Amino acid sequence: PALDGVVPDERFDLVVVGAGISGLAAAWFYRREKPNARILLLEANDDFGGHAQRNEFVVGGRTLLSYGGSESLQSPHSLYSREALGLLGALGVDIDRFETAFDRGLYPGLGLSRGLLFKRESFGVDRLVTGDPLRMVADDIAPDRLNARPVAAFIADFPVSDTAKRQLLELYTSTRDPLAGRSNAQKHALLERTSYRAWITQILGYEVAVADTFQDRSHDFFAAGIDAVPASWARECGYPGFAGLGLGDGADNAGMNDPYIHHFPDGNASIARLLVRSLIRGVAPGRDMEDVVLAPFDYSRLDADGAWIRLRLRATAVAMRNTGDGVETFHIQDGKLRAARSRHAIFAAYHSMAPYVLPELPSAQREALALNVKAPLVYVKVAVRNWRPWVARGVHEVTNAIGFYSRIKLDYPVSLGEYRFPRSPDEPMVLHLVHVPTVPLAPGLDPREALRAARGQLLATPFERFEAEARDELTRIVGPAGFDADRDIAAITVNRWGHGYSGGDNPLFDPARRGPPPNETARARHGAIGFANSDSAWAAYAHAAIDEAHRAVGELTGTQVIG
Repeated sequence: PALDGVVPDERFDLVVVGAGISGLAAAWFYRREKPNARILLLEANDDFGGHAQRNEFVVGGRTLLSYGGSESLQSPHSLYSREALGLLGALGVDIDRFETAFDRGLYPGLGLSRGLLFKRESFGVDRLVTGDPLRMVADDIAPDRLNARPVAAFIADFPVSDTAKRQLLELYTSTRDPLAGRSNAQKHALLERTSYRAWITQILGYEVAVADTFQDRSHDFFAAGIDAVPASWARECGYPGFAGLGLGDGADNAGMNDPYIHHFPDGNASIARLLVRSLIRGVAPGRDMEDVVLAPFDYSRLDADGAWIRLRLRATAVAMRNTGDGVETFHIQDGKLRAARSRHAIFAAYHSMAPYVLPELPSAQREALALNVKAPLVYVKVAVRNWRPWVARGVHEVTNAIGFYSRIKLDYPVSLGEYRFPRSPDEPMVLHLVHVPTVPLAPGLDPREALRAARGQLLATPFERFEAEARDELTRIVGPAGFDADRDIAAITVNRWGHGYSGGDNPLFDPARRGPPPNETARARHGAIGFANSDSAWAAYAHAAIDEAHRAVGELTGTQVIG
């Protein structure tokens, strides 16, 4: 009733709620179908891009760029649809250009490897073990340039018992089948309903300390510890312990093994910038992927009166409703409630908010939307004055076995356009630190409730905690090589995502479902309102965001959608 007195004062062909990659792509696809369309994008935050945020630092007069969220185009040759590749091509993105822009040889050429950090709170001593032979999922380092040590030598330095060391070596190298006598179907089913932690401690019968060395390794990719990651997922990502099952190489998926090099200096923020530059005339100079990196953007042009396409920041959508001839979308900006009328609308914001903005949604759709509880995630960027201590310690990336930051690394070495990555250890550098708040999965605890509790834990964590933990763990890693936090840290930025990874069902906890997947019910068109965002796919990837935008536009305009 409070909305009834608000008269729409603007008319558009399309209103898009959410100006992340998916919302921007939806506007782009809609304009392609209807070149004369008038479009309004509403974004609640003070910048566009959604999870594709850009971090900028100036250290010693040197500009450093990094990513605060969505980081790369993962495996575009394997995972990207024709429409997603077509959009990137139209924006001036040459996928093959990353082959030369990304310097895969920089860190290996300096003799650097990956390391594993053991902290005294969990293992009785602080110890950095270098030469980790385990590849990352979708690795940016070539397999023959990991500078890895033999497995036995690597494990020999772990601060665990001799029994645990023997079991770890067996985990990495054994071809024993712990499920001998079972069919392949039975093996796959057990892997689905057994966590990787339980696989190690219960199926293989190894000491808890063996599982502890892997506990937080899965945080960055899954936003969960190995107690919440199915053994089947661990196997698909190349974790050890499955060689004897006779199921083939679980990590032979091209999408996992393509080189992880398709990365702008500011991550996928450049994709958002390219989309905005394409949509809004005069907002930034340039024409391709090279010049967008350092292109200045004129934010005063985003929401210009009379423009065909307008992007309105700090504008929070509070209600949407179908009318006889289209959609009314209500939003608040500067404390004022406004309304816009449009022929079509697309909800491309965080999907769990949809039932509040669209109270008229049917109950089945509301229930499906409620199933997508996103995992909290934090990317912390630490700008340092040089990275000589990392070279002295022989590492470019460190996994924390159990700790606050699960992954601590030198940034991806990408030089593009006029932007040059710091190749010398004497130059300033951005460090990438990943924190994933988790709540122990006690018996009977709904994992979605655990994610909500973890989000509450995150929101109660002050900046000072992130800073103190960064100083502490960096000192443990590179302090012995002369790193001094007070002297060497120039700046810290905390990118806090209470609603981070969008994921689907987890077979450890969710029953097998009959009928269409819940995300298909959740994203169903409602009158003249479509749903985009990677939430529609239950997949936290840029290509999913683009594909869902294309599907949503196709549903509204009657054009072909992705099969």
